[in-house]
Parts: sequence; structure tokens; C-alpha cells
Amino acid sequence: MKWRKLGLIFCPSGETPWMHTHAAVPIAENLGGDLFKIYFSSRDQSNRSYTGYVVIDITAPNQMLELSTAPVLAPGGLGEFDDSGAMATWLTQHEDKKFLYYIGWNLGVTVPFRNSIGLSINNPDGSFSRYSEGPIVDRSVKEPHFCASCCVLPGDDFWRMWYLSCVGWRIREGKPEHRYHIKYAESPDGIHWQRDGKVCIDFTDDGEYAISRPSVMRDQDCWRMWYSYRGPRYRIGYAESADGRHWTRRDNEAGIDVSATGWDSGMVEYPYVFDHKGQRYMLYNGNGYGTTGFGLAVLEKS
Repeated sequence: MKWRKLGLIFCPSGETPWMHTHAAVPIAENLGGDLFKIYFSSRDQSNRSYTGYVVIDITAPNQMLELSTAPVLAPGGLGEFDDSGAMATWLTQHEDKKFLYYIGWNLGVTVPFRNSIGLSINNPDGSFSRYSEGPIVDRSVKEPHFCASCCVLPGDDFWRMWYLSCVGWRIREGKPEHRYHIKYAESPDGIHWQRDGKVCIDFTDDGEYAISRPSVMRDQDCWRMWYSYRGPRYRIGYAESADGRHWTRRDNEAGIDVSATGWDSGMVEYPYVFDHKGQRYMLYNGNGYGTTGFGLAVLEKS
């Protein structure tokens, strides 16, 4: 497997107060033909997260056709689970509805933050409204810390979710450091989820402390997942599964790494993989968790 990079697609330069910096965790939605709306998470000057978008023609992806002038999602009300940020993490369509899952940010005192997963659903005019003011996946009796980025795929039998699950915090160099990996859940409707603690992508050693942003494809021969993992710096990993539940890490087959120079020379993370007209593409972030924007790569055919 080898991905050919097509370059940087978009990086904010303070276009609006809510899009001051960052274009993190990109998601693609096909608008018809070769047009794609790419959702991403930006930050304002107070470091709160919003969801915006650009529209591109994937045959000329470096030319932006449209930039959102208003946020698709904005932070929630004071004290709510997303009062410090509403960061889109996955979009899926089921029947006539679009389900936009997002990470809610809530700042903490003993630890820097707490995340949960919220849901918004599209309106007839194309905008999105929150399904509820509270999260649909949150910390629980068996998951006491936080949940965040997810991939959700509807099926004929049930819905599947692969999601970030924090297993704890520890003090390192005088500061709290989170530790999270990827777990699995099932649902009858994409809203109510059964979580049994099934771990899909686990840590390889004690130095690895962050595994995030799963992106799953169901191919004819197996399930495939791309994700971020890090010790010192983020890299993109890869795993395969026969049933979507039990996974084998094959990180050395991911086929994409940092560049020698430029916006993605220090780290690569937050992959989103999708197919279009017989080609497989990957959106991803580079240095600084989205501060240098997001890029696009295409899978070379063997």
C-alpha cells in the first residue's frame, strides 16, 4: 500500500473570528459529480472549536471553490458538554438523514479537558441541528474518563462505531497526560449505543499514549482501518479485521509518512479515507494537530 500526496488543500488564515486557526479532523461529503464538501474543525482566538467547510473539485483539489461564511456547528451553551467546542468527527447518511457526529469539548480543572460525542442531524435547508443538548456517548460506569473521535457505519443488521476511549490520566513532567485507545460499540439506530468495552486498537507499549480518529472501510476481502497513534509524534497506522470487531495492527503497511519538509514534515494524523470513481483517497492533518491545515493523498494502484 502506498499513498501519493496531492498537497495541502486548505489552511485558515484568520478569515473570520470563528476560523482564526486550525483545519483539523477533515471529513468528505460528495455533493455530486467530482464536487466534495470537506468539513473541518477551526478555532477562534479563545481556542474554542467550530465546524466549517470548504468545497473542492477533487480533480483539481488545490483550488478552493467555496468557503463557509458561518459555522456548521458552534460551541454549546454555558456549562454544557460542548461549551468549549463542537468539532465534527464523522458524517454518515442513512435513508434521507445525514448524521454528523461531533466531539464536545468541556474544559476542566484537575485535567485540561473532558470530551463526549454529540450528534447533529441535517435540516431541509442543509443546515444541521443538535439531536439533543446532551451527548449520545459519554463517560460511564465502565469508562470513567472521556470518549471522543469516532467512525460510524450503518449496516443492514445494526450500526457500528469505533471510537476513542480514554483509559486514564497520569502525571508526566508535572502535567496530566491522557491515555486513550480505540474501542467498539453497536447500535440499532445510530443514537443509542451498547458499549461492552471491546478494545479494537490497543497500545503497543507504555510509551504509546494516544490512538485516535479511526476511519474504517468495509472491502470485499476484509475490514480496513486507518487511525492516528503516537508516542513522541503522531503517525498514521493501519489495521485489518475479518469481522470489524477483532483487529490486527499492521502499522508498517499504512503507506504514508511525514514529508521531508513542509506542513506535514513533523507529524501526520487524523486520517479520513473514502472512495470515488474507483480511486481511494485520504484526507489528513500534518504538523500541529491541524494548525498547518489538511491535505489529500490518493492510493496508488498496485
